[in-house]
Amino acid sequence: MKDLIQYAIPGFVILLITEVVVTAIHQKDYYDAKDTASSLAMGIGNVVIGTVGKMLVLGTYTLVYTYRLFTVDMTQWWAWLVLFFADDFSYYWFHRISHSSRYFWASHVVHHSSMKYNLGTALRQTWTGNLSGAFLFWIWLPLIGFSPIAVMTMQSISLLYQFWIHTEHINKLPAPIEFLFNTPSHHRVHHGSDLAYLDKNHAGVLIIWDRLFGTFESEKQRPTYGLTKNVNSHNPLRIAFHEWIDIGRDLRQARSVRHFLGYLFGPPGWSHDGSRKTTRQLLNEQKGNHTKAVSLTHNHSIDSAT
Repeated sequence: MKDLIQYAIPGFVILLITEVVVTAIHQKDYYDAKDTASSLAMGIGNVVIGTVGKMLVLGTYTLVYTYRLFTVDMTQWWAWLVLFFADDFSYYWFHRISHSSRYFWASHVVHHSSMKYNLGTALRQTWTGNLSGAFLFWIWLPLIGFSPIAVMTMQSISLLYQFWIHTEHINKLPAPIEFLFNTPSHHRVHHGSDLAYLDKNHAGVLIIWDRLFGTFESEKQRPTYGLTKNVNSHNPLRIAFHEWIDIGRDLRQARSVRHFLGYLFGPPGWSHDGSRKTTRQLLNEQKGNHTKAVSLTHNHSIDSAT
């Protein structure tokens, strides 16, 4: 089975070159040559390694499908509509958990490692995602009767959609589109390392899941792209494996089962001694500082009045 993504590669290249030219004409800072080269290297590696990964996924889906509860007739139009929503729902939870569990973040962090936001960034993909079990978030679909080929085709369609939203050249789209769909504006927020933007807008195609489950954030100012602690390297091997290496180092230093599980499956930034901070801890810290500042201002106002 040839992946739809492979057929789309020439289109990706044409659109990428077009954006580079437009960016140069408008003298924007959206591209950096070394950064883009790294993104392309990660994309090529993803395609090559993904061949093995997709064999694993297809084999697993096929095995599960033999024990399916029902059989969904994929010749019916409604079956593809239901599969679209089921796939997008699965993607949302995969993406959200990839930001809240370090094990899955170790693969997904690759996509967030660029400090630029452009169509090249869309190609900066993991080498370890399927090999580490990301596809398990979709395992329920062949179990309830969707054919493995149909499931994998819909996954590819979702990724194709997500390519074009990696751009700064498109501002806000008409309100109904912004309300229902993932857009460049929504996804720029997702790639922001600003505290207000962390772990927001996990949508694939539809932004409705973020609105329903409380992870939506609108774009208020241009984000600061990258990570809260950037990799500072254009080496594809470093980009691909740095978080796995860091996990290994932390696991070797773990002194209890709790520490071991926390460093492996806890949220990114978790540490047993508080030397690093998770997103929730950073937000709580910010909230505490804000409350303290308001209190001090209030007390100062009372002192001045008396």
